[in-house]
Order: sequence, then C-alpha cells, then structure tokens
Amino acid sequence: MTAHQWIALIPAYEPGPELPELVHQARRAGLEPVVVDDGSGEAWREVFAQLRSTAAVITHEQNRGKGRAIKTGLAYIRENFAGSYVVVTLDADGQHRIEDALRVCQAAQEQPDALILGSRILNREDVPRRSRFGNTVTRRVYRLVTGLPVQDTQTGLRAFSFQLLREFEHIAGERYEYEMRVLLHCARRHIPIREVPIRTIYIDNNAASHFSTVRDSCRVYGEILKFSASSFTGFLVDYGLFSLLVSLTGRMIAANVCARAVSASVNFTINRTLVFKSKEKLLKAALQYFALAAAILLANTLLLRLLAEGLGLNRYLAKLAVELAMFSVNYLVQRKVIFRRTQARPQRQTR
Repeated sequence: MTAHQWIALIPAYEPGPELPELVHQARRAGLEPVVVDDGSGEAWREVFAQLRSTAAVITHEQNRGKGRAIKTGLAYIRENFAGSYVVVTLDADGQHRIEDALRVCQAAQEQPDALILGSRILNREDVPRRSRFGNTVTRRVYRLVTGLPVQDTQTGLRAFSFQLLREFEHIAGERYEYEMRVLLHCARRHIPIREVPIRTIYIDNNAASHFSTVRDSCRVYGEILKFSASSFTGFLVDYGLFSLLVSLTGRMIAANVCARAVSASVNFTINRTLVFKSKEKLLKAALQYFALAAAILLANTLLLRLLAEGLGLNRYLAKLAVELAMFSVNYLVQRKVIFRRTQARPQRQTR
C-alpha cells in the first residue's frame, strides 16, 4: 500500500450503464474503488458481480438509503485499509469526472483536517432547473442555519482524509439527509470546508437521480424545521397562556409579559439542547438569551399596544401578527450571537 492511497467510494442503487465505466476509469487513474450495492436487487446482481474483478463490492440485501450506503463503505474502508489514505465519494450515475475526483483527493491530502467539496458550476444553461433550484434553496437554508457561504451543498463529490473517517461514519442519517448533516456537523465541530470547482455532466436531464423532491427535501431541510418546531412550541405556550390570562384578568399587557416569560424559558431550553446544540457556557448563553427576550418583549408589547389599542385590532389577532413579525429577528439573533458556531469561512480553490 502506498503512503497516500486514494479510495473511491461509490454508493449505487439500481445503477445505469455508466457505473462499470466509472469503476474502470477510477481503477486506471490509480483510485481504489469500493462499491456499495444498496439493495438494487436480483436484476442488477450480474452488474455488480462483474465489478468484483476491479473493485471491492459490498451488498445491502435491501435498499437502506444513500447515507447508510456511504457509512457501510466507510466501515469497510476503516477495517480493510491502514496508513494514510484519502476517501472520495462519487455518484454512480457517471456525473462526476475522474479528473475532478483526483483534484479533490489532492486537496484533501494537502489539508487532511478539512472536508473537500467538488462544487459544481450551477449557473450554466445545461444544468437542469430542478438541480439549480434545489441547490439554491438548500444553500440559502444552510447559510441561514450556520452562517457559512457554501456554494454547492448538494454535491456528491466529497473527499476527506482517514483522520475524519470515524467522525463521518457515525453521523446520523440514512438517506439523502446524511450529506447535509455532514455539512452541519462540520460547522458545529469547526471542521474546515474547502470547495474545489468542478464540472458535472447531466445525463438525460438528470433523469437517473433517485432523489425524491418532496420526501428527501424534507429530510435535507430538517434542521431549519427543528427550529420552526421549537418556535411553534414556544408560540403555543405563549399564546395559550396569554389567552388564558386575558380571559381571567382582562389585562392585556400583564398577560403578555407573563406569557412571554414562561414561553422564553421553554424556547431557550429546546433551542440550546436540541436545535443549535450549543456548547456555549450555560450562564453566558442564558444571560444573552434573556437579554434578547427582554428586548423582544419590549418590542412585542409596544407593537401589541399599537395594533390593539391604537388601531383597534382584535387582541388575539394582534398577538398573532406580532409573534409572526418577531420570528425572524428572534431566530437570527439566536443563531448569530447566542448559539453561534465559530468557524473559518469555506475556502475556494481556483482552477
């Protein structure tokens, strides 16, 4: 085994005719191919059997998802390779060029503590609209959650050294959401992300993709949905207690203050432990959070009074309008200030 071996990990589910050629190209380029058959079934058995002369082939008897296939491959690599090596993941549909795989491997070898992304040029006319739209939305959601301007969050061409293998092997996620969780994990753990521009070949308008636009998008956007669920829980506590106290006392402002105090405590606990998984010191984070809560309460109360007493809007409708207005401000301050994750900006390599 060479001092720096490069291993091509290829998860495959019901692959097309591009897979055998991809494996042969990888082998000819000096990569060590490891293919995971993710439950493709009997009809593809012969395809994978033919690959065994040039690649290690691991089989899932049932389809378990891309994330699980990648982790199965990582476990195999960890158990069967030693020394210094680099792993590069490639999609089985032939949409990654071997020369680009070599470039991201070289970058991973030069920066073994970083995750290297092969970032596609997505503003070209030949890129399918679905791919352009999906990556644009995901990129913006990722930046909102982490503050990191990653250009291509959905790329399947990724390289990293053996030093990061165990860490990536144990990240949660069985299907397409796994790749997003890797990026989120890097943000949380201060693992640098470096981007290398690549070309991507779209075959038949990306018709071979097994990505489900609705189901898999929901998995990918799960992080922002967790924050929304947390905020909604806080809102239910806030609005329910506000309505109860107003009906019992008739005092709108006092009811709003009490309801906000209780809901803020609930929201802080959920966000710190489940959503942002912050490692900031509890006292520091709590002081910052409740300073924010006090500012939000002041703005909330002034807006509520303006809408309900100044403009004559129904108290309960006014409360709903104010809470919606405060949502974005509340989220951005929590992510950027209170539960922030400090990390260097991703680096981009020029051609």
